Amino acid sequence: MAGDTKQRTAQLTADLRGFREVQRLSYECAETVAAQLRPGVTEREAARMQREWLRERGVRDWFHLPFAWFGDRTAFVNFKIPLQFFPTNRKLEPGMPFILDMAPVYKGYAADIGYSGSLGLNPVQDRLMSDLQAHRALILDQVRERRSLREIYENVERLMNRQGYANRHRAYPFGVIAHKIDRVKERRWSPTVFGFGTQSLKGLASDALHGHREGWSPLWSPYHFSDHPPQPGLWAVEPHLGFRGTGAKFEEILVVTDSRDPLESAFWLDDDLPHVRRWAEEKAA
Repeated sequence: MAGDTKQRTAQLTADLRGFREVQRLSYECAETVAAQLRPGVTEREAARMQREWLRERGVRDWFHLPFAWFGDRTAFVNFKIPLQFFPTNRKLEPGMPFILDMAPVYKGYAADIGYSGSLGLNPVQDRLMSDLQAHRALILDQVRERRSLREIYENVERLMNRQGYANRHRAYPFGVIAHKIDRVKERRWSPTVFGFGTQSLKGLASDALHGHREGWSPLWSPYHFSDHPPQPGLWAVEPHLGFRGTGAKFEEILVVTDSRDPLESAFWLDDDLPHVRRWAEEKAA
């Protein structure tokens, strides 16, 4: 029995290293591409830059292909159908906010990240990014309290409203703020359907079926199917704020376990990420 526990612990440690590696690779890609953006670059070109950078480093599969949103599209203004999420020919202009979003699979591990920035100064987006820190803390605290996903979602939205912002993750399919993420079987051929990797979609569908039988969902939404405590596993969490045509978000992996120790029951996979470093620098200043 003790041997089985040690084996499970060792496997979890190895898995977390794998997920942390691909998440850091994704953020490195986002920072590199963001530094190369210039006036006139289109969303499609920015998405292609992310794809090419990751493929050059061995990425061959995706949870979803990279996205890029510029200007008021960072706040999903007038988004009504899923096709509007895909990159367009919108050109980047000085002072314009942008969001880069990618979900690669690397060595069988998946990540899903969101990186917010602007081409030059954008005080509104800077304020949004600063105010997102409270959401990261709130989500972790309430997951550790084992509140239902639906209740946490509602409390995040209340915090946004108090801050004077609109909840833009409600524009995502099913209004999700997060979804489960898992290991993905490596294949020689890894096709995508509507921008999503088929292997990852199979895994999410399997989780949905399994969860339906047991009373939980791999989608963290404001609806009744998320009215249950956090399911152990890895969750890609993305609170998304909007204010008058400007949007900002982060997206990173939250680890949920079945430990009775509150500190070990949930934790962010990595605290050495761009938005976390930004908040530390703001505090020091």
